[in-house]
Amino acid sequence: MTIGPALRQAVAAALVVPMLAGCANHTPVLQLPALEMGHPTFAATVAAYTGSPVVGGNRVEVLLNGDEIFPAKLRAIRSARRTINYAQYVFEEGKPAQEVAQALAERCRAGVTVNVLLDALGALALPTEYRDIMTNAGCRVEIFRPLSPFAIDKVNNRNHRRILVADGRMGITGGSGTSGKWGGDGKTQDHWRDTDVWIEGPVVEQLQGAFAENWLEATGIALGGRDYFPAPLEAKGHASAQAVRSSPAGGSAAMYTMFLLAMASARRSIYITNPYFLPDDKMVETLVRTARNRVRVVLLLPGAIDHNIVKQASRAELGRLLEAGVEVYEYRAALLHAKTMVVDSRWATVGSTNLDRRSFALNDEINLVVYDEAIAHRLERIFEADLARSRRITYEGWRNRSMMSRFLEFLALPVRDQM
Repeated sequence: MTIGPALRQAVAAALVVPMLAGCANHTPVLQLPALEMGHPTFAATVAAYTGSPVVGGNRVEVLLNGDEIFPAKLRAIRSARRTINYAQYVFEEGKPAQEVAQALAERCRAGVTVNVLLDALGALALPTEYRDIMTNAGCRVEIFRPLSPFAIDKVNNRNHRRILVADGRMGITGGSGTSGKWGGDGKTQDHWRDTDVWIEGPVVEQLQGAFAENWLEATGIALGGRDYFPAPLEAKGHASAQAVRSSPAGGSAAMYTMFLLAMASARRSIYITNPYFLPDDKMVETLVRTARNRVRVVLLLPGAIDHNIVKQASRAELGRLLEAGVEVYEYRAALLHAKTMVVDSRWATVGSTNLDRRSFALNDEINLVVYDEAIAHRLERIFEADLARSRRITYEGWRNRSMMSRFLEFLALPVRDQM
């Protein structure tokens, strides 16, 4: 049985609305330290607040859209000889999803241990056929936090992480889902424009640790040993990186604090691509102050989105940013879903985290942070290419938005903390 995204959204609303009061809080940040991007103290500070050390010797490759993401995932899966760990939020019908299921099944038949962890809400649309392909081959497929009236206290906390690790030595993470909608080049209507990263080197251990954390909660099984954590992981490149993870149970302020520190430490530029942009007052204030310090701050947001109420809610805060000189664009070529940020051409992050309260305080999230100018420049070139397919929003245009838009912004106020 295939359940469409509209039904999944309806189920989410039915489950979430009764729990609106008091469940999206994280530690407020009232004052930020004076840091400068690129100085060693910046990386040390981020590591201290996130609990993720910055490690060198990594090879990081940017993967753009389904045309690059799915071939890379299939290559990683087919290369595995001992273990595969795969966590996904969205797993829906389509050729990419079917190919991933078949590739995982083939590895299971070859004797590779395959653990698949799917979020109960995100994978509502998982076709039974795909699950059977994997389980009949011997793969272990588990559901993270099943939807149940007996677990109502956790139903609003989802595993939004995207993780693929093969043999504990190579990994892929980012913002993509596994679905036909993610196929293509990111320029096709009704398909997603997304960004993932391929990783090899010591930081893969941190990515694996994030999967192991969620697997332990879902199954009670602690993964370990050299099949999952081969040590030491040899250097594969020259990039320094860290995998920052956050969850309501394990210090949800980590990701939020990381983004604030990066925004406040910029001296030249901040390029943000994000589909669900609902920052709190402190984050808006930080971006405004940074822009007024003659830093170029550019936001790339979706022109079309799967949750229109979220789009309208996010537009309510744009006035303050536009007045401060922040540039805002809407991507028009496809459905924008990439979640990236580049600061001062030397620091970048790619991952699952939206700039909203849900990601910062409710969901389990993971982002790869890279301290490498080559990767930062690569993402900047991608950003500029995306801007060429976008429409700029001016302050005058925002101020003259329609009454319907203003009404939808008003309707979103009661549930803004859950977005």
